[in-house]
Amino acid sequence: MTHEKTDSSIVKKILTPVIALTILLLMVAWLAGAFNAKVSPTLNETSNEQKHTSLGNKRVTNSKNIMIDQHNSYTIVASKKTILEPVAASLEARQTTIISARILARINQISPRAGDLVKKGDILIQLEQNDLQSRMLQAKQNINGIQARQSEAKRNLARTIELFKNKSVSEFDLDKSRTIYQTINAELISAKQALSQAETTLSYATLIAPIDGRMVDRFAEPGDTAQPGIKLLSLYNPLSLRVEAQVREQLALTLINGQKIEIELPSVNKIIMGEIEEIVPAANTGSRSFLIKVRIAYSGNLLPGMYARMLIPAGTETKLMLPKENVAQVGQLDFVWINVNGEIQRRFVRLGKEENGMVAIISGLVAGDEVVMP
Repeated sequence: MTHEKTDSSIVKKILTPVIALTILLLMVAWLAGAFNAKVSPTLNETSNEQKHTSLGNKRVTNSKNIMIDQHNSYTIVASKKTILEPVAASLEARQTTIISARILARINQISPRAGDLVKKGDILIQLEQNDLQSRMLQAKQNINGIQARQSEAKRNLARTIELFKNKSVSEFDLDKSRTIYQTINAELISAKQALSQAETTLSYATLIAPIDGRMVDRFAEPGDTAQPGIKLLSLYNPLSLRVEAQVREQLALTLINGQKIEIELPSVNKIIMGEIEEIVPAANTGSRSFLIKVRIAYSGNLLPGMYARMLIPAGTETKLMLPKENVAQVGQLDFVWINVNGEIQRRFVRLGKEENGMVAIISGLVAGDEVVMP
């Protein structure tokens, strides 16, 4: 009896893992579809139960039991569209001005600040002018003194001429009086020139706006010393904004003055039209590109230095467009239903850029394919 129990225990130990392994293999085979009916990888002819056509409402049921509306179909048409090459550009002001002093003087007052609008002739900076006014007054007094001497010399010359006629003085005395009078006249002319120079120098103490424009920045404050040629203010004319870009030579040579091109302004989410007003007739030797300047219409939200893109025509391309609603998805794959000789088939496609409810077809369809709406 002990021997029989031992044999039975050994058999159980062997059969238990074998049975468990067999059950596991059967489950794996079942999950893999080993017990399902096999279908060869060929096109199946749809039976009358799988596919039927109703002439009344023109709806078709394919083998996948998906209803297709043949009325809502779209035939793929190839169309040529212009390729627009974006070129990085920036907004620049055609009319800009740097305000600087022409004399060495202390700044008394600066009126505008960055962003302020100014009119032509507005006072921008007032420099110290006490010393300049003193020079001008000195020049005026010098003129008054010379004019008094001129009057005296003129009377002396007139008396000398009368005396010379009466032979009371010599010709030497007459020439001497005439020389004195002419010398004083020359001094008077020189003094008037000095006064004019002093007045001009005094005018340099008041800096005015040369154009209508908007202030960009100020580089000095009251109390600073203005030096000749050192910039104090900068301003530009907002009405003179334009777009400038370096365009590769092969593309730039296709452009002409007066040509209309599109300008994209990403910061304001806007596309505007511009007109080429200048093509610099010399290429940049480093980048082999030409500087293109495009005139644009005035807009209050545009400022110099903003980023823009010139959309320059660079040829044409053939595009296949399809309404976005005709495209279906399975997972991450896009597909459409097409009518092929009366049979509805599924066709996977690769999509491109979407425009106004239409999407570009990169691959999967050709011109003439009839796409139906599921």
